[in-house]
Amino acid sequence: MKKEIVIKNSDQRIPINKIVCVGRNYVEHIYELGNEVPEKPVVFLKPNSAVIYSGDEIVYPDYSNEMHHEVELLLLIGKTIKNASLTEAEEAIIGYGLGLDMTLRDVQDELKKKGHPWEKSKCFDTSAVISEFILKKDYQLTLEEELSLKVNDEIRQKDKLQKMIFKPAQIVEYLSSILTLEHGDIIFTGTPQGVSKVNKGDKLHAELDGLLTIDCIVK
Repeated sequence: MKKEIVIKNSDQRIPINKIVCVGRNYVEHIYELGNEVPEKPVVFLKPNSAVIYSGDEIVYPDYSNEMHHEVELLLLIGKTIKNASLTEAEEAIIGYGLGLDMTLRDVQDELKKKGHPWEKSKCFDTSAVISEFILKKDYQLTLEEELSLKVNDEIRQKDKLQKMIFKPAQIVEYLSSILTLEHGDIIFTGTPQGVSKVNKGDKLHAELDGLLTIDCIVK
């Protein structure tokens, strides 16, 4: 079944086209995992089959013992662009969402050691949790907004969007130089510091400055 984007305070639904993710976009998070600060955004993809919504259950794959939470700002693309200018990239962003990029850190670490792609650690079912989206015409992002995530009411991640190395329009501009972006594409923009392991039974609560929320349980 085709997954859809739900627009907040609206009956509008937009079919999800593709999901493009950016990694290593907050300096403190890069350092906490022992990685190098990239010159360009680190890019990977998630399949539509990975998508779930607030209220759904995150399923712990049986081939991992270390699933981590990563709370992120999401961008919604509203038109087809390729090799966009910075202005065109900004115009192509029509909305914002909140997401959890659930990551199997033990699996990812092994793949990185072997020089293999990350998909097995990033693309499993329920690994992309998304909120409702706010349209840009209804809310103008300032980057002073704060991302936060609690596990069982304990704050694990809390940081301002301003700390992103690559800002939203820069991300879209760069991605459009690699692949065509289209209406219904979702972009995960990276996570701030504080990622950590979750266990079965944990309750996750994520917020984007009180504008958007996600609540899920790890199963």
